[in-house]
Amino acid sequence: MNQKIIITEDQDLAVELSRAIEELNPKGIFVLCDETTRKMCFSRIQTIPEIQKAPVHTIGAGDSHKNLDTLSSVWQFLCENGATRHSVLINLGGGMVTDLGGFAASTFKRGMRYINIPTTLLGAVDAAVGGKTGINFNGLKNEIGVINPASHVIIDTLFFGTLDIYNKLSGYAEILKHGLIFSKEEWTKVLQFDVERFDLIELRQILRDSINVKQQIVKKDPFEKNIRKALNFGHTIGHAIESLSHEKNDPVLHGYAVAWGLVAELYLSHALLGFSRECVSQAKAYIQETYGKPKFISCKDYDRLFELMRHDKKNMSCDQISFTLLSDFGQVQTDQFVDQKLLFEAIEY
Repeated sequence: MNQKIIITEDQDLAVELSRAIEELNPKGIFVLCDETTRKMCFSRIQTIPEIQKAPVHTIGAGDSHKNLDTLSSVWQFLCENGATRHSVLINLGGGMVTDLGGFAASTFKRGMRYINIPTTLLGAVDAAVGGKTGINFNGLKNEIGVINPASHVIIDTLFFGTLDIYNKLSGYAEILKHGLIFSKEEWTKVLQFDVERFDLIELRQILRDSINVKQQIVKKDPFEKNIRKALNFGHTIGHAIESLSHEKNDPVLHGYAVAWGLVAELYLSHALLGFSRECVSQAKAYIQETYGKPKFISCKDYDRLFELMRHDKKNMSCDQISFTLLSDFGQVQTDQFVDQKLLFEAIEY
């Protein structure tokens, strides 16, 4: 799975994008933005001669637009503007744009190339890297999609300066996850980053290391047959929390749900695999202080969360919920099954 990851320095975004386009030598360039990135981010690339001639399609912002109707509009845009499988689609946006745009490119004409330019920290460290693409369907996250990587992922941390603290923290939750699944040293390092100051220069090195963790795992298992399931740590419960929040019309950001999922799944890791109770408590304290608690959840919601988890893509059947858990930092155990009573204890914790 070849994917070139480029983290730019200061004003080099246009230079790096021009270089990527030259390498691909496409027969036609197309750009996908959402309403926010068209207004706030597109100016950073529109001076490139190739982009000045490129048709641009703008979709609605937010995860509610990550659906079949929006996907169809992108296919229609590509079709009407004469795209071919030798063209390239540039996805400029957060995880919703890169997920949906990557899926559109991967399926149009049976597959055209695409470039991701993530404009959020969450998109840079998670969605844009590794080749997972897709849309939400029937109220379930990323229910329909394919694994097919972008040819290039160009990351410019200057975009992250426009994010509010909530979206910065949402992205940082995935960095916390990478620390847990890699090593105690990496975990300690990511805890020391000042998330209130959020220095973008300092963030570059943390981002490089975090993406490197993901790339190492994806390279070993591109299609998630075994070890790539490590990247789902915190997500089985996290995705259920996120879906529940949308059902209650009180949506939470993806990273917040993942952060809470990390705490619950660390509890399961301690109960089933002996992960250090002291480290579980440390993670819980840090995440509660940084992300708060999911106040919209009560014990009356546990059965619904359980039902949502039964639809998780990692499950081998709807009768057993499959978890990725940790026996220690960097010691990942896949395909762990948890009974309902213990699962409810973890959510309560």
